[in-house]
Amino acid sequence: MSGNHIQVQNVNKVFQSADRNVIALQDINLSIPQGQFVCLLGPSGCGKSTLLNAIAGFSLPTSGSITTDSKVVTAPGPDRGMVFQEYALFPWMTVEKNIAFGLEIKGVAANEIATRVDALLHKLGLYDFRQRFPKDLSGGMRQRVAIARVLALDSPILLMDEPFGALDALTRRNLQDELLRIWSELGKTVIFVTHSIEEALYLADRIVVMTYRPGTVKRDMLVTLPRLRDPASADFNTLKRELGLLVMEEQQRHHDQEMIAAAVD
Repeated sequence: MSGNHIQVQNVNKVFQSADRNVIALQDINLSIPQGQFVCLLGPSGCGKSTLLNAIAGFSLPTSGSITTDSKVVTAPGPDRGMVFQEYALFPWMTVEKNIAFGLEIKGVAANEIATRVDALLHKLGLYDFRQRFPKDLSGGMRQRVAIARVLALDSPILLMDEPFGALDALTRRNLQDELLRIWSELGKTVIFVTHSIEEALYLADRIVVMTYRPGTVKRDMLVTLPRLRDPASADFNTLKRELGLLVMEEQQRHHDQEMIAAAVD
């Protein structure tokens, strides 16, 4: 890993409405080297997805800057691939066609598309399902297709917004292991949003814990546990308890703010 692949400098995000302004992000500063796996962790409302969307270029900061390889992010770009929780597959396309879609839009040659798609179908265990439609797949298989579609574009940065949040525990663990294998093989920079402490500890080189609104960096922790990690180990659970206390503090702050707001109303 070398260089700051992603640089977030003094980023603030304010959402404006008719009666008030909501500060979603405040003074966010992060330097993420190439190839690092970073999890953004925190309770709902802490700005994790807002920050991810800003890095993706979907929603620009109110102030501050985000750069990837020293280029300022002003819009979505081919260097950043996004995987959503909702799969976002085209229901009228087969698995094969869904994966190929982005490459076809880019005008990649048909033989190159066929080669890339075939490789990903095998890598993600989708080859036997290549002619199926999304409605005929399980949630886990749909998410495999969504990941394959992003990987087909070969973006160096992979942004993931709670991609496994709706899956059952066994499918979730299988896809976590699959993602770690792909990350290890391909050397992507990954920024992964989750509210699961165990998921963050299982996956990440680094965990950024965010505060409840306004979203700031509460703790920036490097995870040095060896891989593959054992969630039953003493070291894993020591870190899990430490992170749990940090997140619980923010959940309590959220609760307190809601109680104050209700009393004022």
